[in-house]
Amino acid sequence: MDTAAFRADLDLIPSTLERLADALDDGLPGLERLAMLGSARVLVLGMGSSRYAADVVARRYRSVGANVVVELASAELLPPAAPDLAVVAVSATGGSVEVLRAVERYRGAGRLIAVTNRPDSELGRRADVVVPLLAGVEASGVACRTFRATFAVLDAVLEELLGTAPAQRFDAAAVRGAATANAVLLAMAGDWMPPLADLLAGPMGTWALAPAERASSAQQSALMLREVPRRIAFASETGDWSHVDVHLTKTQDYRALVFAGSAWDAQALDVMAQRSSRFAAIGRELPGAELVLRFPGDTDDSVAALTELLVAELVADHWLRTFGEGAP
Repeated sequence: MDTAAFRADLDLIPSTLERLADALDDGLPGLERLAMLGSARVLVLGMGSSRYAADVVARRYRSVGANVVVELASAELLPPAAPDLAVVAVSATGGSVEVLRAVERYRGAGRLIAVTNRPDSELGRRADVVVPLLAGVEASGVACRTFRATFAVLDAVLEELLGTAPAQRFDAAAVRGAATANAVLLAMAGDWMPPLADLLAGPMGTWALAPAERASSAQQSALMLREVPRRIAFASETGDWSHVDVHLTKTQDYRALVFAGSAWDAQALDVMAQRSSRFAAIGRELPGAELVLRFPGDTDDSVAALTELLVAELVADHWLRTFGEGAP
């Protein structure tokens, strides 16, 4: 991992998304082989960022009745191989040891699909079909462009496997919208970065909240703050926050990044207001927010999921360059 190269990876996000949108229009390599599998059920395996993205995409397919389950590849209790089951293994590097171990039980069944940025990886060699992420090389070794590509590529894979799709997609139009939105946030960073970085730099850590439909934004944001500058950070789904994280607002100097749009925003913000918690709102105006950051398409869940986490990614890079690793 070379975190010094992280900002350069972030700067390439808009152009990478534009190229991915073109590839989606043209048809991703490997997709043409999926419809013939005739799968009634899909199991998606992944770890870390890959699983965060997969959870969001799979939830959309379940909302239209599709049978899609996402599991940690590290789990011991996985479904058995079956004629109606397609297994999609997601790993940006194609080398996650947990994923490689999990797919062994599905090899030889003819329904093992790899979604990876490295088709020539060990995962690619074990799969029956490989669908590439087309995210380019991430010099830092930190998943940022591959993370965004996972949403769109997995969406396309599930549509081909299941023959159905939800109304809201990570399609070429959404990916192009996200390319524009990421470019805008990058261009504006000099204006919003200093006050936001100061606001979120709590002495006891940083919290991120997001609606279930974009839970990946909170999860990936917290991960970036842990992985790049090695700071304490936590993630919650906004509704669940009132059951699992609310307690800390009573005793901590609570600093939060709230990705707005949940039906449960008001419930969380009411407690924060009572306990003088400090937070920034991303994507919507929220009462009590010390800073509100908007971007083009921020009310579209697909565009937002591919864009809003850039806020935390840039803060993570800023803290690394300002303080080095660990607490300032």
